Amino acid sequence: MFPSPLLRRHFSAASGRLTTQILATIIQNKPLKAPPPPHSPQHHHQPIWTSENVTQVLRSIPLHLFQSPRSIGRQISHRHRSPLKQRNLKKETINYRTGSLILGPAAHRDPKTVNAGLEKALEFYYWVEHQFGFQHNEQTCKEMALVLAKGNRMNLLWDFLKNMSRRYINYNKCNKNQTFVTTATITCLIKALGEEGLVNEALSMFYRMKQFHCTPDVCAYNTVIYALCRVGFFKKAKTLFEQMNLPGFKYPPDVFTYTVLISSYCRYALETGSRKAIRRRIWEANHLFRLMIFKGFKPDVVTYNCLINGCCKTNRIGRALEVFDEMSGRGCVPNRVTYDSFIRYYSAVNEVDLAIGMLRMMKERKHGVPSTSSYTPIIHGLCEVRRVVEAAGFVAEMVEGGLVPREYTYMLVCEALELEGKTGLLDEKLRSRVESGVEDRIRRVMETKPNLRWEKSLGVLNGAECSESEASV
Repeated sequence: MFPSPLLRRHFSAASGRLTTQILATIIQNKPLKAPPPPHSPQHHHQPIWTSENVTQVLRSIPLHLFQSPRSIGRQISHRHRSPLKQRNLKKETINYRTGSLILGPAAHRDPKTVNAGLEKALEFYYWVEHQFGFQHNEQTCKEMALVLAKGNRMNLLWDFLKNMSRRYINYNKCNKNQTFVTTATITCLIKALGEEGLVNEALSMFYRMKQFHCTPDVCAYNTVIYALCRVGFFKKAKTLFEQMNLPGFKYPPDVFTYTVLISSYCRYALETGSRKAIRRRIWEANHLFRLMIFKGFKPDVVTYNCLINGCCKTNRIGRALEVFDEMSGRGCVPNRVTYDSFIRYYSAVNEVDLAIGMLRMMKERKHGVPSTSSYTPIIHGLCEVRRVVEAAGFVAEMVEGGLVPREYTYMLVCEALELEGKTGLLDEKLRSRVESGVEDRIRRVMETKPNLRWEKSLGVLNGAECSESEASV
């Protein structure tokens, strides 16, 4: 007999309240307590904890306990982030004890709060299993391992994976056993460790896949190659790439493998500070692109955009235009990102007319809708050459298209109009729309969503405690 929709809806609401209550208990570092038994006898047939609820709690622990207070309210973007480097956990521990400055992903992070969150996460993981008879699966095992990886506790992570690899999921229909630790789980851990700056640990995780009876696939190779390229370990990344190109290898490289290497060579070329290294990396990117075409792969728009952007940033506009023409000839339609690379280059070298031509070409061919990133370099370039009237016209064109210019761009145009004595080009209606849009953007950026979730969790917990006390009275 299946439960009615009303009963299922009531049970899901009760399950959501239970998840929030347990999460608030973990945040307040209080002992975990079992909830009271359900009043209705029909609820006994429903499991109290499901895989989705356990996953939700485990995902929320790093958000509330691992995130530093300095990062609350920041923009979720990687545009102005400093280059990622390989971290040394022992050195960071010594710097924290001596009061030295810690930079990187661990900056402004409280180790005591992180350790408390890891302990409560492990306690919750085994508490659900022993208290309620919940059977963990691959998803919950992966989420718990990700919590340990984001907390940078490698010893606990290895022990947890060894313990979980001994457990098996029994499928009665096909009479097969599947371990909790799979190739997809290890791949997610490699990605998380790479984002944390622990690339050597991610590479060690990749080589330990056989220890957990897992076979690396193309996705695992691509993930570890991208993690190595992010911190500048191009020799190790190229070694893995050459291993994939060996004859008879089970998992040869695909389009994404070439795209990762090409984008990494182009993106991190300027970070070296050496002209010889820049030339070498751009040459490697072009060589991989030609090798990719020679082996029969069809580059997509992301591959073309990465190569064009790298050529434009290193002042190789001739090669960028050649790739752009080849892109159109092969039937790959460019998008806004492709044109923005040319617009930024032409605006930086004071060839604003060519940048405007690229913007008009994108509109005429309907290859994309211009964004704020498309108009901003042109407006800055026009202000530098004292073509203030055209800059004001582009600001008006942005507002008519539903875009809001950045605050610095708007102030730059206003100051240039005041110097030229042409403040009347921007009417009051347009100014009010721009200023209100800038204020709304600042308000959205400064919203403290983690604090709101924290207060909500604490409020639900206090309400649950009050209800329990009233019931006892």
